[in-house]
Amino acid sequence: MDTPAHGSGRRTDRPERSRRALVAGSVGNFIEWYEFGVYGYFATVIAARFFTPEGGSEAEALVRTYASFAVAFFFRPVGAALFGRLGDRVGRRPVLILVIVLMTAATTLIGALPTYATVGALAPWLLTLLRVVQGLSAGGEFGGAVSVMTEFAPPGRRGLYGSWQSFTVALGLLGGAGAAALLATLLTGAQLNSWGWRLPFLLTLPMGLGALWLRLRLDETPSFTALQSSRPTRTTRTTLTPRTGESGETDECGRTGQEYQPPEPPPARAVARAIVLGAGRVMGWAAAGYTFLVVLPSYLQSSLNATFQQALVATVLANLGFAATILPAGLLSDRIGRRPVMLTGALLVTVLAVPLLNLLQDSGTSTALRGAAVFVAGAIVGLMAGPGPAMLSEMFPTSVRYTGLGLAYALSNAVFSGCAGLIITETIERTGSVDIPAYYAAATCAVSALALLTLRETREARKTRPGVGSERPRERNKRAEKGS
Repeated sequence: MDTPAHGSGRRTDRPERSRRALVAGSVGNFIEWYEFGVYGYFATVIAARFFTPEGGSEAEALVRTYASFAVAFFFRPVGAALFGRLGDRVGRRPVLILVIVLMTAATTLIGALPTYATVGALAPWLLTLLRVVQGLSAGGEFGGAVSVMTEFAPPGRRGLYGSWQSFTVALGLLGGAGAAALLATLLTGAQLNSWGWRLPFLLTLPMGLGALWLRLRLDETPSFTALQSSRPTRTTRTTLTPRTGESGETDECGRTGQEYQPPEPPPARAVARAIVLGAGRVMGWAAAGYTFLVVLPSYLQSSLNATFQQALVATVLANLGFAATILPAGLLSDRIGRRPVMLTGALLVTVLAVPLLNLLQDSGTSTALRGAAVFVAGAIVGLMAGPGPAMLSEMFPTSVRYTGLGLAYALSNAVFSGCAGLIITETIERTGSVDIPAYYAAATCAVSALALLTLRETREARKTRPGVGSERPRERNKRAEKGS
């Protein structure tokens, strides 16, 4: 479903409202991905503290740690459906306030949990329970944040505004990596394993309170307000194109001037089709992103015998590359379209994943070249992550946008991000092949590239609003006249 126009009323928005929405939407994403990054970077420490009973191996503990990681991701679709439905009914603002409270509370409590040595088998269950709460709140975060960013975006700037969601993901992962690197530098190994790992989780509390304050000052989006309004404009309905499962909000005959009625929600089957298609379009972004940006530290330590500090440096470089291309990719997608930018990223990962990983594995590779390899890997993922939020937002009309884009993203992340560490670690254990991360990223990006080929462009011109799908008003009117 494609919706080029995000509702009426946006042209009168003041720039400060758009900037406020950008900040309020971004801050929750930063906290969410900061925590997920910290959990991934401290996976080996958490495995030892929570998942290693007497007689258990380190590999088994690491697999259990990633299983807990995956559980949180599998609850994301539940959160996306639950909070998305609320967000489409009562508004984006109140739901975003609720999810930031839940996310902050769960993450802070992880830093205060007793370990296996203290409470035995209860420890991993308590950790998993909090991971479930994090998964639910994270599932509600993405759809609301992207809806707010893109619905407040000025005409022709949805790609750039939506890319801030991905950019704050990079900042969150970098923040988590920075916190882990700082602690690894300041503390001894014994201190880090004993209590130092708790500090990054506890730091979420003041960050969450700041995010809550920003969201309390947030206005409801103009698109949702217009949807709830009975102001006369035109009769609308949601149309669907069977080839792609995409939609647009149009007047009944391609004409204006009719008595206003709120647009009816699209059929459930069409929404479900669009959700599956959207998940396919971002699966490469999800899988490659987590492979290169989160799983990399544990992989370098367990498979390539890197030190904790070396692994963190590599991860920081990968995330810097990721951050460097996100905003330019989002801006470029406003000019040339979402499809060419995202397709380029997916194809580059498919082709370069194995060669880049082989550079890391080669003992003769210089430190500078290894750093360049991980930087490039992150930068390629940024090409998909920049336009991705706007692309998903444009697939759904206002009445189901929060739910639809949130579910598409959450399902993709549940399967291809949440399971990335588990799949890669377990497969390496069983096969002995250290190339598994590259194969995983390349295969998922190849499938994603095929799904992206079905994407119809929906970007807006900066000063004019297009018609149905990728058509401009003049093209739409000609088509409507022929159909008459």
